[in-house]
Formats: sequence, structure tokens, C-alpha cells
Amino acid sequence: MKKSIVKLGVTSVLLIAMSMSLQAKDKVYKLKLATTWGKTTRPLIDTTMNMVKLAEEMSDGRLKIRVDTADKHKAPFGILDMVKAGQYDMGHSASYYWKGKDINTLPFTSMPFGMTAPEQYAWFYYGGGLELMNKVYAKHNMLSFPGGSTGLQMGGWFRKEIKSLDDLKGLKMRIPGFAGEVMAKLGVQVTNIAPGELYTALDRNNIDALEWVGPSMDINMGFHKIAPFYYTGWHEPASEMQFMINKKSYAKLPKDLQKILIVAMKTAAYDMYIQNYDLNASAWQSMLKDNPEIKVKTFPKEVMDAMKKSNKELRIELGAKSALLKEVLDSQEAYQKKVREWTKMSDYLYLKDNLE
Repeated sequence: MKKSIVKLGVTSVLLIAMSMSLQAKDKVYKLKLATTWGKTTRPLIDTTMNMVKLAEEMSDGRLKIRVDTADKHKAPFGILDMVKAGQYDMGHSASYYWKGKDINTLPFTSMPFGMTAPEQYAWFYYGGGLELMNKVYAKHNMLSFPGGSTGLQMGGWFRKEIKSLDDLKGLKMRIPGFAGEVMAKLGVQVTNIAPGELYTALDRNNIDALEWVGPSMDINMGFHKIAPFYYTGWHEPASEMQFMINKKSYAKLPKDLQKILIVAMKTAAYDMYIQNYDLNASAWQSMLKDNPEIKVKTFPKEVMDAMKKSNKELRIELGAKSALLKEVLDSQEAYQKKVREWTKMSDYLYLKDNLE
């Protein structure tokens, strides 16, 4: 009798364990994600939605992520605080928006005269960049991952042509990140404005110039109808967005869903880069066809030399503010020096010898 009771007890335990295991596999985990972007800000919002779709499909529906765009939560530059506090489990934004809260976050989007997108991705995943980024975000109780690159961004839309350094003095311009500090050092009145307010600010003469992204995202904003001088890029050669995850929210996920989430983010991020490349090419053709008055310009050598000088001086000042920031900047500089030799041998010389 006792043996049968023991046998029954063991069987019951096994059945309960099996039941719990099945329930765990069937359990649906729900996360909330806030973006800096509005629901029509392509391809940035596409990247968010692609990641969510991939995560749900790869998890067979066990991982569902609700997305709140800036149109809903009304705090486009509040993503860091909301994810840090646990109000949202995840965020999709850009790391350099948080430089006022934590200067160490600045370099992970892009730095003036820095790496191109392929170079920067190589640094993130094979040059220690991802580890440094998460070292920075650890104090904010979150993990951060690359969230999609726009590639090289254009230098901006200007109402008037920039012919000398004097033309920059007193110019009111929307330009975020470290590039804004470079321009401020040259006499520009720098401001940061939410994406949804940019056209109105330009139209009402609240600003004289702005940089946004490139043809793919600029075309629907209409900047070219007001400011026809379109300058080539220098300030954001590889603008990388970021996915943020609250550490507690991440820890609650089973190991397999954690891996699925990471793969979904990495896949969606790179897809944004190639999607945006295609969109840029198509948008630029349309812009030129419908607006032949657009004038593509490069900044005069005097201006470019001053920007480089200002950038170099400010980088030294930055490194002195934080040992961790200096570690990140030194890592980027060393990797860029290493990888640029190959970029010159491959892409640069190929294009130089084959441009029509």
C-alpha cells in the first residue's frame, strides 16, 4: 500500500511538472514600447514595427510588444526616463538625445567626421562597441542595442547659401547631438526641436536652417520648399538609432525569448539601413524631378576646416569630463583608424575609379 502511495506521489509530481512546463511554453509575455517617432515617420517607425512583428512570429506568439508612438505618449524626448522608471519596458530612439542627462550616451549614435555605417556596425559587434554601450546604460537600469542606421545624413537645408564662416554667425539652426556643439562654437544659435514641429519652425522663420536625415525622410517633410540649399553631410556619417530595454523587464523573459528579442532587434536594425538606402535613392530622384530649384552644396573649405578644428577641440574637452566617455571615444577613434584603411582600399578607390 505504501509503495503504491509513493508511486502515485512520484507520478503526480511528474504530471504537475509536465503541466507547468507546458504552461510556461504557452505563456504569453507582453511588453510595452515607446518610440520617439510619430506613426508616419518612416523608416524609423517601420524599424520598430518590424522588430515587434519578428519577435512575435519567431516566438510563435509568446512575445507580444505594444508600441506607443510619440503621437500617443506625447513625450518624444522622454523615452530614456520612461524606460528607466519602468513606465515602459522598451524604447526606440537615439542615444545622443540623452547627452543632457548623461554625456556618456552621446557617441553611440554618430560623431562628426566619424565612422561610416558599415564601419560603425563592425565596431559595435566586433570592436567592443556594444559592450561599452551597455556599460554606459547599466547605471540607467537598462540594456541598449543598435536600432537601425540612417547611414550618412545630409548636412541640412538652408534658406541662404553658406559662402563663409560669417554666414554661420547668428544663424538659427536645428541640429542635435555633438554636431550642435560644433556649430555653436562657430557662432550658430543651435536648437533641438521635436520632429513633428520642424516644418512649422522653418516656415515661421523660427529657424533659418535644419538638418533632419536625408532624401528618404526629408521628402515628406517639405523642407525643400522653403530652404532650397541642400548641404552634404559631415556631422552624422552613421546615425544609429537604439533599442532600450528595462533590465527588470528583460530578466522576466525566459532565456529563449531573450534571444529571440535580441535577434529581432538586430535583424530589424540592419533592415532599416538597407531600406533607407533604397528609399534615399528613390526619393532623391523624385525631389529633383519635382523641384529642380534644389541646389546641392558642400560647405566651403574655410567652413569645413573650422568645423574639424572645433570638433577636435571639443572632443578633447569631452574626454576630460568623464573617464568612461574618454574610453568610448578612444575606442571609436582607434577602431576608425584601423578599419578606414580597408574602407579606402575597397569602397573609396572603387568609387573614385568608377564614378561616371
